Order: sequence, then structure tokens, then C-alpha cells
Amino acid sequence: QQLVPERWGQARGIPLDEARVRLQPKFAAVAGTLEWYCLEYWSEQLQLDIVAMKQEIEHKVRWRPDVRPFLDALRHSGRRVYLFTNAHPASLALKLKHTPLDHYVDGLYSTHEFGLSKEHQGCWQALHQRLQFTPARTLFIDDSQRILQAARQFGIGHLLGILNPDSQQPHQQVTDFPAISDYGTLLPSLLATPCPQA
Repeated sequence: QQLVPERWGQARGIPLDEARVRLQPKFAAVAGTLEWYCLEYWSEQLQLDIVAMKQEIEHKVRWRPDVRPFLDALRHSGRRVYLFTNAHPASLALKLKHTPLDHYVDGLYSTHEFGLSKEHQGCWQALHQRLQFTPARTLFIDDSQRILQAARQFGIGHLLGILNPDSQQPHQQVTDFPAISDYGTLLPSLLATPCPQA
């Protein structure tokens, strides 16, 4: 949102505000598709080394303070825990370098392995085929209302939004789903209800 327009504008000798305006139609054209999340796509479209730019700002990747206690409690409750992300595998690798999420979950799945983003039902079908989970008993947490709506359409029984996905930005509004700003608020009910036997 900041670095890409800045570098794209610098390469063309145009100011940041104008670069943002000129890039907006390109962004809008692929919003919600796998291309939106694809580093190779944007490197080609914008003639920028997006992977190198991600590496420049990787120092910003860090744990939310409320996440590790929540993940620990989930693991100890006996529930299966998966990370299901639209992040490109290179972006995910950078996140794992700074936040070893793979130690806290049973599996990590990038939508890039399925060829569709989480906004599309085919992606949910592919994930379901891979994991054989029960949608009605599944909790899915996401910071995008569009993705939460896709999960609801697929039949996911428990949906939760995140009000503050970016600690540098104001809270977003989540109108169609229950939402939290601190995973710690889930701990009392999680600890009180161990995973029922399947």
C-alpha cells in the first residue's frame, strides 16, 4: 500500500499520490483473485522486484502479543489447527522466518497450491478434500469480510472477524460477523470447552 506505489512512481518520475491514482484500476481489476496475492504477477505487471521489496520490509513482521497464548491453548485443547492463507509462498516463508507459526499448527496451506483464492468456492472445496474437516464444526478467523462471506457460503459454522489486522492502522469495521481485536478474549471459553471427540 505504501512501498509499491512509491517505488513504481519513482521509476516513472511521478509523485506518490499520482502513482496511487494510476495504480488503483490495476489493483481493483484483480481484487479477490489469486493474482492479487501473487508476487510474480505484480513483479511482471509493475516491472518491480516485489520479492526483494518484501525482504526490505521483513523487519515489520512480528507476533501479535495475543496470538501465541491463543495458539498454545488451541493445541492443548486437542483441536486441529491449520493456517489457510492467500499469502504467496514467498511471503509465507518470510513470515515463518520471523514468526515460527509452523510450530503451532498442524499444517499450513497457501491458496496458491489450489490455484484459487479464499474468495472462491473451488478453493474451499479443494481444502476440504485435502483435510476432510467438518465445515459446521469449524472455526474460521479472517480479517476480510469478503473471505468470511465465502466461508459462510461454503458452510463454515463458526466465523470470526479481526478488527485490527494491521497494528499501524485504525480498527476496521466488521458489520456482518462477530469480531475481536484481542485473541485473549477467546481463551476463557476455549479453556472451558475442550474439543469434543469426533
